[in-house]
Amino acid sequence: MQTHQKSASELIELIASRTAASSAVYVYDLAEQVGFGTLTKSWQASAENTAPVISLQTRAGAGLALVGRLSEGTSQDKGAVLSAYTTPAGLTAMIPSLAYLPPASESSRLIIQVPAVTPVGDNYALSPTLASLATTFSLLPDNVTVLVSATPQESIDLAMLSYKLSTSHVIHIFDHYSSSRELGHGHAPTVALKQVATSTIQEAIKWSGYSMFDYAGDKNAHTVFVFVNGPIALSAKAALTDAEGVGILIVRVLRPWDGEALREALPKTVKDIHVFDDVPNETTQGALFIDVFGSLYDPVTSSPSVRSQRTPPSKTQSFLSSPTNFASFLYKLAGVEAPLQSKPSTGKKLLFFNSPKSSLSQVPTAIKDSFAKAVPARLLTDYDIFSKQGGISAHRIILGSSTEGTTSTPLAHIFPLGKEGEADFTGILDFSLLKTHSVLTHAKPGSAVLVVTPWTSEEVLANLSKESLETIVSRELRIYTINATEAASVLSKEVSLPADKVQNFLIHLAFLRLYLGDTATEHTLTKLGVGLLEEESGVNVGKLVSRVISDLVEVEIPASAAEVDPEAKSSPPIKRFEYNAIAVETDDGQTAVNGGWISSWHDAAKHLLFPSAFTPPSTEQTDGEIEEYPQIPNLRPEVPERTFLVTCSVNRRLTPIEYDRNVFHLEFDTSGTGLKYEIGEALGVHGWNDEQEILDFCAWYGVDPNRLVTIPVVTGEEDMHTRTIFQCLQQQIDLFGRPGKQFYTDLADYATSAYDHKALKFIGAPEGSSTFKKLSEKDTVSFCDVLKMYPSARPSIEKLCELIGDIKPRHYSIASAQAVVGNRVDLLVVTVDWLTPSGSPRFGQCTRYLAGLKIGQKVTVSIKPSVMKLPPSYEQPLIMAGLGTGAAPFRAFLQQRALMAEKGVKMGPVYYYFGSRHQSQEYLYGEDIEAYILDGTITKAGLAFSRDGPRKVYIQHLMLEDATELAAALRHQNGAFYLCGPTWPVPDVYEALVGALVKQDGQTAQEAGDFLEGLKEEERYVLEVY
Repeated sequence: MQTHQKSASELIELIASRTAASSAVYVYDLAEQVGFGTLTKSWQASAENTAPVISLQTRAGAGLALVGRLSEGTSQDKGAVLSAYTTPAGLTAMIPSLAYLPPASESSRLIIQVPAVTPVGDNYALSPTLASLATTFSLLPDNVTVLVSATPQESIDLAMLSYKLSTSHVIHIFDHYSSSRELGHGHAPTVALKQVATSTIQEAIKWSGYSMFDYAGDKNAHTVFVFVNGPIALSAKAALTDAEGVGILIVRVLRPWDGEALREALPKTVKDIHVFDDVPNETTQGALFIDVFGSLYDPVTSSPSVRSQRTPPSKTQSFLSSPTNFASFLYKLAGVEAPLQSKPSTGKKLLFFNSPKSSLSQVPTAIKDSFAKAVPARLLTDYDIFSKQGGISAHRIILGSSTEGTTSTPLAHIFPLGKEGEADFTGILDFSLLKTHSVLTHAKPGSAVLVVTPWTSEEVLANLSKESLETIVSRELRIYTINATEAASVLSKEVSLPADKVQNFLIHLAFLRLYLGDTATEHTLTKLGVGLLEEESGVNVGKLVSRVISDLVEVEIPASAAEVDPEAKSSPPIKRFEYNAIAVETDDGQTAVNGGWISSWHDAAKHLLFPSAFTPPSTEQTDGEIEEYPQIPNLRPEVPERTFLVTCSVNRRLTPIEYDRNVFHLEFDTSGTGLKYEIGEALGVHGWNDEQEILDFCAWYGVDPNRLVTIPVVTGEEDMHTRTIFQCLQQQIDLFGRPGKQFYTDLADYATSAYDHKALKFIGAPEGSSTFKKLSEKDTVSFCDVLKMYPSARPSIEKLCELIGDIKPRHYSIASAQAVVGNRVDLLVVTVDWLTPSGSPRFGQCTRYLAGLKIGQKVTVSIKPSVMKLPPSYEQPLIMAGLGTGAAPFRAFLQQRALMAEKGVKMGPVYYYFGSRHQSQEYLYGEDIEAYILDGTITKAGLAFSRDGPRKVYIQHLMLEDATELAAALRHQNGAFYLCGPTWPVPDVYEALVGALVKQDGQTAQEAGDFLEGLKEEERYVLEVY
């Protein structure tokens, strides 16, 4: 792999996804939505040595799955080094769960890679802000190290280092907003691949060539600005490096916090310290200020003054869009005089605007690559998917050195799109942008602008907005056009090259003609062109050069905008480019934008607006083909999964009516839906809220349930979908789900009562954590409950839907084999219900919905893959252990084995263990099990009914009794073990298997444990627990 062609973000994915680094990679949806994780998932399918990848959604309790895998005492988790990808917002949701992380060890650790980019504001502009972490960062446990990187090389090195710290879990936050996505740095890991032979994070950081804190500026500074490492910090460093009396301190390690290292890094002369903290609003105190203040405050001796500079996302955006204004702000804050003018740039800045799906999309990359051999060349590509259907791409290139910063300074700082008149050359590859967008405001006075268009000069002028024409005149821009499409269609046959390649080459030559100026003679361009087409022998480059010289036309610009026909200027206001999307192209040429595979760039805008509602195009449909069972367009379009509408044909309670647990069997008719499933997969049920409770809520909230409301659901080419309020609340919005802390904070803004406002703010703040925990875990309050507790907080119903979010599908192991039951899918479900401390009944949303299904009722479902898969050979022994409804997948296993046995396929032995409380009441599928025992499908059954005898007997006791058979099956017959059910018996079952191996094979417990760990890698030790 040629690392110089990869961005740092891509290399971080490569490092994290290797089997040498990770046992498994968990990719959260929010990471994919900012373009991080898509490559890892594509590599899993195509590249060797890629760790298993698990996709997860960010929701309340995010991170508990990772904690569970690493918790001590569970066999599944020993020896697992787990990687997870999420964003700052996703990390905020995970942090409460991380408090339960077990101690880290060399063989059992968690590494979270966090691309620092987040959509903010009404326009969803992407930002590197860490504001979402402000309220939860203090909850991180002591056994978590937090590294923050900014430059591409540093990001790669710290990503590598995060896998070498054997005594700590690690969170690595890196700049995915700009630097780590740049191309052209020529970076590679410099941190050695060996484990760090140090005992502390301080030593490890030093060993890797970095420090806990970086100081830059005057060694005798009286004022120091403190920033968390990132693009804002590097921007400040570039702006103030030579400022007298001022310094910049950049924090690279946020946890563990080292106050002594901070004091050593600061100049002894410092009097005033300003701490820049990313916070959600001006009233929130950031964690960095608290750390710095606590390290420097001394009531006895004189200590520097420490002030907080709270930086909400809006201020971060203003700093990024205008580095000059940001520098002026810092100089003013420091009380020193700013330089009269900035240093002149010696590098050249090129800017290209295009449509992402254009055949010209590779032109900027080709231009960057053609210069890279001779001078430093950096490229950064951003996307705007809102302001124009089809989207816009902006490609910024810097050629040569720049006195505005080194290669460690983000390109976005040196060449900000928020600052006008910066581009030495501007290329408009999609000429329609001249009518709609302010693309010309970026051009430097007197610079050349190339427009690829079939328009004549007169048509170009006629299609310019008044603002654009005024910009051209006032800045004396030189506008050139070339009709590359027409030229390529003629020349492609003459030079025997594809028309698209000829078109790209002609534009490249046109750029060189304008960029090189008088030196771009026909001879020079021909010589350069031969080098560009060195892989294409025999091409008449001279013919192509001649065509460019003849077709490149300079537009004659009038002396003033008034000279152009005023009727041509009656156009809508032009728009500005807004960076709000990240695109990732995989090795097979597919493109994902904001985490969604797209058929058009218009879909990308929908995915950003409504990521949970975006449904990607079906992979079963190809151009020109029609699916036999197409997706029903209006069938839960807000969910990304392929959905099916099935019919309930059986709903039968299996436990006695007087029994306190309602376990029931469901069958759904799938005829005519195209639903297919494999053995062991799960059925996602998209349940509805209770009808009467929705009507009661509407009456209380004062809304008409039949009134139409527009909610963010993607259907066809529309961004919104209209439903009645009743349909919305019953079928889509999770009104009776459990709210996270952010809901309390958001809801406070709508409270008209001072008491409600303060109470909601308090619960959402760090100091309200204990109250929130009680409400969430003990009282189990729902969104609806919170609204009734604080009745003055009443957002509009549309806003309420946005604040609450969608009902997520609940997944249940399929209890049937499709080869046996045909057009049917079976489930085994137990209702979930409980009482709150106040005595109020609570119900599991989906199990309540399923329990109430009537015969003939339609249900929306989807399929989810599972780890529960039959081994490749039917001769391999099966050991199955199911507790309660955990018997579901094994019913499917047994159906499939019985079918194959009837067909004469040779079968290995089957050991079936089942546990519940009472045989007479909860022997689930007991008649089927007895029949399978009689016909030999089950070789031996271990039935543990814990409450039926004088002493409690569990499945692990019966497994130990069968130690001889089980040890032989696993050790000598290539057998596979499966456990499905609740998590609590996992350690005991694991110890039973270890005990069986010790007893029969004479192994030590350690050897037996290592053997079972090896089975996990072979998918012969499989757990599905909940």
